[in-house]
Amino acid sequence: MIDALKEEEIVNKVGGRFKLSTLIQKRLVALNGGARPLVNIDSHEKMEIVVQEILQDKIFLDSSSEVKITGAPQDLGALEFDLDSL
Repeated sequence: MIDALKEEEIVNKVGGRFKLSTLIQKRLVALNGGARPLVNIDSHEKMEIVVQEILQDKIFLDSSSEVKITGAPQDLGALEFDLDSL
């Protein structure tokens, strides 16, 4: 088991055990789907990667329980272009 999960630091950083579980599960789905790790560690164990991403403040849950990457641009929605002005 990953030692960091035994500590309260990671639980407090995320805002509780439920949020921690949600963040871990959603990030694991993303990694399994092909997302790239946001940290450089010597392990290919995805759970260890996720824990390090949390501890290094690379990922967090937003108010709607969606995983967000620190420093990533926010979703701006669909961009509209006025092609008539070209």
